[in-house]
Amino acid sequence: MSHCQSPIWSAPAGQATVAVLGMPNTGKSTFFSQLTGSHAHIGNWPGLTVDLLQADLDLEGRPAQLVDLPGIYDLRGHSEDEAVVRRFLESTPIDLVVVILNASQIDRQLRLALQVRQLGLPALLLLNMADEARRFGVVIDAEHLGAELGLPVLLVSAKYRRGLAQARQAMVRQLGGASGPAAPGVAAPPAAIPLLEPLLEAGEPELPGRMAALLAAAVSLPPQWRDRLTRRLDGLLLHPWLGLPLFFLAMALMFQVIYAIGVPLQEALGALLDAFGKGVLTPLLSGLPPFLKGFLLDGLYQGLGTVTAFLPVIFLFFLAMGVVEDSGYLSRAAYLMDAFMERLGLDGRSFVLALMGFGCNVPAILGTRVMRSSGLRLLSMLIIPFSLCSARLNVFLFMAAAFFPARQGGLVIFGLYLMSFAAAIVTALLFKGRFNSSEPLVLELPPYRFPTLRQMLNRAWAEVRHFWFWARRFIVFGVVAVWLLNNLPLGVAPASDASLSGQLGELLQPLLGPIGINPKLTVALVFGFIAKEIVLGGLAVIYGQADPAALGRAVAADVSWTQAVSFMLFTLLYTPCLSTVAVIRSESKRLGFTVFSVVWSFLLAWLVSFGFFQGASLLQQLGVLG
Repeated sequence: MSHCQSPIWSAPAGQATVAVLGMPNTGKSTFFSQLTGSHAHIGNWPGLTVDLLQADLDLEGRPAQLVDLPGIYDLRGHSEDEAVVRRFLESTPIDLVVVILNASQIDRQLRLALQVRQLGLPALLLLNMADEARRFGVVIDAEHLGAELGLPVLLVSAKYRRGLAQARQAMVRQLGGASGPAAPGVAAPPAAIPLLEPLLEAGEPELPGRMAALLAAAVSLPPQWRDRLTRRLDGLLLHPWLGLPLFFLAMALMFQVIYAIGVPLQEALGALLDAFGKGVLTPLLSGLPPFLKGFLLDGLYQGLGTVTAFLPVIFLFFLAMGVVEDSGYLSRAAYLMDAFMERLGLDGRSFVLALMGFGCNVPAILGTRVMRSSGLRLLSMLIIPFSLCSARLNVFLFMAAAFFPARQGGLVIFGLYLMSFAAAIVTALLFKGRFNSSEPLVLELPPYRFPTLRQMLNRAWAEVRHFWFWARRFIVFGVVAVWLLNNLPLGVAPASDASLSGQLGELLQPLLGPIGINPKLTVALVFGFIAKEIVLGGLAVIYGQADPAALGRAVAADVSWTQAVSFMLFTLLYTPCLSTVAVIRSESKRLGFTVFSVVWSFLLAWLVSFGFFQGASLLQQLGVLG
């Protein structure tokens, strides 16, 4: 049930607020990114418990703020995302709502547009994926439908940028241009809708009949869908026996390709940054006091440079994952895994969110809001931090290149991904009885679509920018702190046993020594709790090497391969970064659960690393392992 709220926020004078509203998988986010380009940013919206994607937009002289709302199925629904949209509508004066529906599924989605009309909001209806609808035999008379609804209706294809110019012009007309009145017949925007629920409830009985009349008057649906390609592919990729092996084979090949292409790019960029540091920065800073010079070169530049060198790999990773997600294959993976996940007390959505966690655990945990069951949400939050995020991927790519031949590197990375799944499975089996759920999974499988090259590149670039924007403050703090620990107190040898880092490493040896983590690796792990991005920059500072290849040789000379694997296992499983812990706290709203998740992940990481390191050491003593 919605709660009445008074308006608590309004756009700056002269700036219109335009909300983008639609169902999941309708191309809403694609439309938003195509319209705003690279100017979108995540912002905290007053009165809401979530951050929303928003961007400033100039509509022919009329400044507007475009806000991308969470995808929802029904304004009267019970999911957290649907509640967020209701709170937004109740508390925010809105000048225009851009409703985006999938044109090929208009018979199921028109209800949302009718609900917006019931609220009396000025609206524009965009029927996206119009090209796909034509391919399936769906014919829509947009002009007739618009006349019946009393609002502009346009057929667009955001993926190919078709109809976006017309959509922009329609937004201008609805808002009344730079200063003129709104288009004829468009109601003046309300201050907010404090009585949203009664309005929706009053119009509920009329919705089915209204939908049927509109579809009969303006839409022609085919007797049978014509998407033979999707049916043929699903016959193979959703095969009861072949589906899962094919999925994991595809993921293994993806990681092998990323490793094969990304590592040479990373090494080349690392060598370039190292040459710049030695050839340009070192002479430029030669006149500074030794302590300050060391801080800038050996601390700040080396740490940041090492992390920067891995950005090409991150770009390739997001590029590949974008193809998997946008093609519709990710939804198939959820379908394939649902029966297995149900035995763990989870469902296919939990599997998809775990895959999303490969990019970053934070948005994956935020995604648990689509689950209505508290038990399902909490158990999903417990397993998602085991997903091998992009920050940890940097560390593992570095370690794999330093300790294993090139042909084995991709398999090592894939093995760590399998280990992350194993940790999630063990956790779910152990705790499913504590977090019970009976919520059924309703999953829609979209047709297969291959994203355009422009889409793939823009998305990967946006993810890399977001990764760097999110991580850079932690990285700067981390590498500076590690350098200071290495070089204080004054007068001791850097990173020696007498330094603060050496003392910290020795202090924790009773805990981490049994799993093969030496004092130098310990310092990197300690700061990795703040953000896993710091681990690699911390190692660069500790070993005094900025070039990844030179750093790899320095680490390989200091630790054995068994220590390196134990370090990777511990980094994969131990306490998630501070941001993830904070999101778990805010989403679960339970301090006890947050503490439990941190303690459990640390304990599991220690047990797995202990078992591997001690077992491998024993086999080496017996001569079984080299």
